[in-house]
Order: sequence, then structure tokens, then C-alpha cells
Amino acid sequence: MRIAIGQLVSGTSPEENLAALTTQTERAAADGATVVVFPEAAMARFGIPLGPVAEPLDGPWATAVRRLAERTGVLLVAGMFTPAPGGRVRNTLLITGRGVDTHYDKLHLFDAFGFAESDTVAPGTRVVTAEADGVGLGFATCYDVRFPELFRRLADDGARVVLLPASWGAGPGKREQWELLVRARALDATCWVVACGQADPASVGEPPATSAPTGIGHSMVVSPLGEVRARLGAGPGLLVAELDPDEADRARAAVPVLANRRRDVL
Repeated sequence: MRIAIGQLVSGTSPEENLAALTTQTERAAADGATVVVFPEAAMARFGIPLGPVAEPLDGPWATAVRRLAERTGVLLVAGMFTPAPGGRVRNTLLITGRGVDTHYDKLHLFDAFGFAESDTVAPGTRVVTAEADGVGLGFATCYDVRFPELFRRLADDGARVVLLPASWGAGPGKREQWELLVRARALDATCWVVACGQADPASVGEPPATSAPTGIGHSMVVSPLGEVRARLGAGPGLLVAELDPDEADRARAAVPVLANRRRDVL
């Protein structure tokens, strides 16, 4: 499976962000990628009112992403915002292409480090997996990476690859936490983890939002045994990597942490 990570700096305009997605997707497809993953909040960055930019899954932004996936022949995953009751939105991954059309609403909201995502975002209610080209895929978003039980559940539900879009908040030690957590979740679930973050706005000369998680970059592809096989730096970029889904099976045979769980106690 050839997977591309499109690390970008989302702005405030969904239309301009869609243009950036289009360029990256076309490049990835030309390089043979069949799955292209974009960050959380690819539609519009955090730090602005989200209600005015939120659109339903059959709205113009999502429709354009579906058409892009169909035209390029890829499975495309991108973060957007959809309306929710009570004036809030949902932090949604649109997952479309190659016979798949579903979505995942972020389960664990980022109420940490002085930021309260739940003030404006409603949590999701379901774990989501899909199958593309015979490979089980699981989905998680950013702060979800701090919850190993989700990744083990995705593995139980058939995922051998977990796609993890993010807009990781900056701060002391946050880059180290990001890498540690992504690698740990790969080991917990003996899954590939493809972690795609927003690039650091400072890398393109933009000041970071003072109170919102706008990204630090450092997207990576991590093997089921926790090895970082490929990575990007802080700035925008496109990373295309080959994954062997069967490595998950071999890792589970060698280190059967899923099979060895004490479900009778824990």
C-alpha cells in the first residue's frame, strides 16, 4: 500500500485550503499513492470561529473533496468541521474514495494545556474502520492518540493501519510527546500508524495562534513495532511511503500483546 501524507498549513479560507489539498493530492496520485491523508482542520485552522465555516457532509466542500478523490483514484482523508446541535460543530474526518464513503467524528476533545475544544466542538459517538484494497484501516484524530484503548479497539475491529490526522499544539516538550505517543500507539495495537499533522505556521512566516493548536509538523509513518520509517520536518511537505500491511500480522505473531491481554481482569 502506497500512502501519502500531505502536511500543510491550513488558513482561514476553506476554498484556499481546498486548492492546497487538490495540488497535493494530484502530486501524490502521480507518484502512485492510493491513500492520501491530510491533517485535522484541513478545511480551516483552529483559532477562528468554527460555526461559520462548518458544512454538512453533503455540502460544497465535502462534495469537492469527493470529486477530487474520484478523479485521482485515491482514498482521501481530510479534517473538516460539520454542524452539531447547540451551536457547536463536530471535528470530522471525511474519508472518501476507492469504494469508501464514511466519516469519523473525533471522540476525545482537546480539553488540555489551557485549551477547551469542547466549548465549541461536540464529541463523536462511534469508532470507525473501513477497508480499502483489502486492508483494514482505522481512524483517530490528534488528542485521541493519548488514549491507547481506542487504538486497541481499532485493531480488534480489523485495522492493520491507523490513519491519524492532527493539529498538534505547540509548547515545551510537545514535539517529544507527539513522537512518543504515536510510536507507543503503534506498539499498543501492533498497527501501522500514519500520523499527519498540520505544519508549523512559523515555517512559512506566519505567527502561531496564541491559544489554539495550529500545528508543529513532524508527520511520520510508524511501523507496527514502533519504528519511525519516514518523517517530515516542521514545514509543509508531501511524504509518500510504501507500507506492507502484512507487517502488522508478523508483529502480532512476534509480540502478541492483543492476544495476551487479561480481559478477565482488566
